[in-house]
Amino acid sequence: MLDIEQLKALHAAVDEGTFDAAARKLHITPSAVSQRIKALEHAVGRILLQRTKPVQVTDSGREVLRLARQIDALSRDTMRELGLDNEQGSLARISVAVNADSLSTWVLQVLADFTAEASFDFHLDDQDHTTDLLRDGSVMAAVTSAATPIQGCTSSRLGIMRYRPMASVEFCDRWFSDGVTAEALSAAPVVVFNRKDLLQDRYLRRKVGYPVAPPRHQVPSSAGFSDAVRLGYGWGLLPDLQSHESAETLIGFDPDFVYDVPLFWQQWKLSPPILVRIADAVAARAQEILPQSSA
Repeated sequence: MLDIEQLKALHAAVDEGTFDAAARKLHITPSAVSQRIKALEHAVGRILLQRTKPVQVTDSGREVLRLARQIDALSRDTMRELGLDNEQGSLARISVAVNADSLSTWVLQVLADFTAEASFDFHLDDQDHTTDLLRDGSVMAAVTSAATPIQGCTSSRLGIMRYRPMASVEFCDRWFSDGVTAEALSAAPVVVFNRKDLLQDRYLRRKVGYPVAPPRHQVPSSAGFSDAVRLGYGWGLLPDLQSHESAETLIGFDPDFVYDVPLFWQQWKLSPPILVRIADAVAARAQEILPQSSA
């Protein structure tokens, strides 16, 4: 059995960054924090933290840290249910990793129904990378493209986020007047979300067949990305849920091409009851608005 106080020390050290800060949070001495973490490492037979500033979690430490965060979340939720929480009007703290397009087009609307019970900490990342945050215990749940549940989590299918290459009317007139050719795509500016955003590059590889490097505008905001495409900065792949809002000003310049990204909801197996209800609400809404099969 792992000691709860030792798990709390690990949790605090990672969240606060140093043993000194963890000690202040736990109202103990830095030496006590160090001793508890050493005892925890001895119990599991693994090094859990690198003693840097800030401290760094090892691979083994991530597994134990996730457990520490799960226990803390369940403990807080139980205290709240029993009316024993000392913080007046306190809310359950729910951390979720989600891709920007899902957050801006439908996830925020779903979770708004729970704001009387929970405060949300959203972590934005590409859907191919959100499980990294789930794996190290930074979040309790994630919208991800990974179907296989990571250790200690469950996975359920949500549906498909469908993307199409879009551009403004003026942009198409300027750059694609002779058609969407390899030559045109090699020169036409493109909008990307960030360096992890590979959707546009996948489209270019499929259509051009060889590496190209057109000018790029990096716009790390889902709404800003859509606005940049609408304003003619460049072309980009937009989700149907978003491009429908600008149907009068945007053109799907390659109507035969669609790119489907399957989405899944993964969450801790050891979850507070409110997260279970949130998962049900997310799944129900996804069934209503997301395609359930590929084009």
